[in-house]
Amino acid sequence: MSLPLTTNDEVKAALDGGRPVVALESTLITHGLPYPRNVETALAMEAAVRDSTAVPATIAILRGEITVGITAEDIEALAQMPGETVRKCSRRDLAIAIALGQNGATTVAGTMIVANMAGIKVFATGGIGGVHRGQPHDVSADLIEFGRTPVTVVSSGAKSILDLPLTLEVLETNGVPVLGYQTDMLPAFYSAHSNLPIDQRVESAAETAEIIRAAEELGAQNGILITVPVPADKELELEIAEAAIAQATRDAETSGIAGKAITPYVLSRVSELTSGASMAANIALLINNARVAGQIALELSRC
Repeated sequence: MSLPLTTNDEVKAALDGGRPVVALESTLITHGLPYPRNVETALAMEAAVRDSTAVPATIAILRGEITVGITAEDIEALAQMPGETVRKCSRRDLAIAIALGQNGATTVAGTMIVANMAGIKVFATGGIGGVHRGQPHDVSADLIEFGRTPVTVVSSGAKSILDLPLTLEVLETNGVPVLGYQTDMLPAFYSAHSNLPIDQRVESAAETAEIIRAAEELGAQNGILITVPVPADKELELEIAEAAIAQATRDAETSGIAGKAITPYVLSRVSELTSGASMAANIALLINNARVAGQIALELSRC
């Protein structure tokens, strides 16, 4: 039975030829950044993957069709759609969006699922979901997906608005190795480190690819998380970031914001409180992670 995917010609040719491909998510386009920064960042991430001689595959659901490698025109169209008209697609949402012909933006979990279906082994994003602060039972579906989908995700850790120690605990429970790319500590998204140790430091794309290959040979069915610090020139000091996050979280509680709306609200509010510095850090790490993912995918294609 054929897979319910539409893959663009460039991505299909790369996969068929054993060339490196990097998956990219689409939630940052529809829910993560304001227009036109969302378009600029999505295209810059694709360019960064290409700079590493890999092929980018931005994933989204267009009118009910899972599309691996959407066009620049598709990115522009998604970026200008009101967020409430585009379904954020994690595992539970994919069948609904397909059956009802909806437009959908894939989350980390959703992108991992589709990338795995398409045969793409490496995926770049900004920050993964995690355990919400003060709500230990509110666990992102991203963490569960890591435990059952063998895709390597390159990110700057979990979004620092989350409970990072508990997020690491859930990843451990799900058997997910957390590697630090040229760092011994978990990055704190806007900041280079959180003072939380990770499982293993890796120094290069080649070393990272060797670990991914070993996991494949073992038949591992879990994902691998590669954490990359935000570029130093855009880093937000941890104390400044934490103060803004604490204030934004209090504001969300006061305003009665809950569920899926919490993360986009807090991210937007933190950007306001830091006069845009957090958004600049977010964009810089997104592009840098795409570049690192491209390098890892290239090395993996050589193994």
